This record gives sequence, structure tokens and C-alpha cells, in this order.
Amino acid sequence: MKNLTLIAFCLLCINIGVARSEEQFAGPDFTGVYSCKGQNNKVGEYEVVARLKLNKVSSHGDFGVYDFNTETENSLVYKGQAIANGYKLALTFNLSDGRSAEYSTGIADIQKVSNTRWAYTNHYYEPDENGGDYGSEYCVMKKVVKVTKLSKKIRKSSVAPPAVG
Repeated sequence: MKNLTLIAFCLLCINIGVARSEEQFAGPDFTGVYSCKGQNNKVGEYEVVARLKLNKVSSHGDFGVYDFNTETENSLVYKGQAIANGYKLALTFNLSDGRSAEYSTGIADIQKVSNTRWAYTNHYYEPDENGGDYGSEYCVMKKVVKVTKLSKKIRKSSVAPPAVG
């Protein structure tokens, strides 16, 4: 009897795990490239570019999981991750320079700014040996620019004729 109860319990756990892993992501997708303007208590004003890319394998239900990175004005890239629940986004990335591991942790409110674009306000904290620093940034998704190919006729006519002389 105990073995039958144990087997039934194991089958129930397996079924719950399978049902949970098959749950489709139903939340909004915030994937895109964002232009950010921020203010930090130690650095002052700054601008960065942030990228969010939905991780479809790990996203489920209302929870969107993202690969997240931020690129600074001097081309430093900080890689991290984010998770969204509805229109709230938690962000973290490593500020490590190879010698020590320091992290930035933020929480953001997301809003729609057009039919295809999002914006978020991120409030963050970055601990260090001196008590850390904090700041906020407003990030707006960049417009997607569609590139179209020129027809052969247009390309031929745009070629400059050879110089006569």
C-alpha cells in the first residue's frame, strides 16, 4: 500500500511538472533596443543603450525572462538578465572588471509609448565597499527601421556615368 501511494505521488509530481513546463508565455514581449538617459548619485548624468531579448525557453505564464545587456558611451558592455511579471521588470547585471564581482540590481515600471514600442523607468542600486551608489534611468525603445532593397532599375540608374574627357 505504501509503495502504491508513493508511486501515485510521484506520478502526480511528474504530471504537475510537465503541465507547468508546457505553460505558454502569455505576457507582453519587451524585446528591443532602448535608448536610456540616467542620473547616478556619484556619476551624474549619463546615456546608455540597453537591449532586452526574450528567452522563450524559460518564459512561461505571465513571467517573461530576458537576456539583458547595457552598453555605455565608451563601448563597455555589461551582461545580465531580467524577469518581467506583467508591467514590472527586475533587472540585474554584473559590473565586474575581472578583479571583483559587483552587481547592479534594478526594478522598473514599463509602459507602452506606441503600438509597437515600450519605455521603462529603472531605479537601481549598485553596492560597493563604500556603501554603493544608486540612480534611475528612463529608457525608450528605439524605432525599428525597415531596410528595403532597391530594384535593379533604380540601382543601375543611380550609378554615375563614366567621365568624358
